[in-house]
Amino acid sequence: MTPFGLRMREMRRERKVTQKEMADSLGVSAAYLSALERGHRGRPNWMLMQKIIGYFNIIWDDAEELVRLAEQSHPRVVIDTAGLSPAATELANLLAAEIGLLDEKDLAELIGLVRSARRR
Repeated sequence: MTPFGLRMREMRRERKVTQKEMADSLGVSAAYLSALERGHRGRPNWMLMQKIIGYFNIIWDDAEELVRLAEQSHPRVVIDTAGLSPAATELANLLAAEIGLLDEKDLAELIGLVRSARRR
């Protein structure tokens, strides 16, 4: 499951809406919505994101957060390190090889470290 899929499922359940009801309102199939929630489909396009935001009547800050989650929720990531340093290539390959072995605490620490470094 992706961060976006998890959040969308939480919002749907909080409002006691089935996947079929939501899918019908959005004009997509329930199978597609299920795959999106489970992370078996890529990120939703801009138009579908707007429909989801409208469907849940989400306020600005929450809408921005949902869009951010969608942008960071592609289940099959490709990292192009061409033109970057050897250290960047090493990091990308290390993550690709080892990410499945990390627990949630390790993942949260790494996410925090990367976000902190990006702000500097």
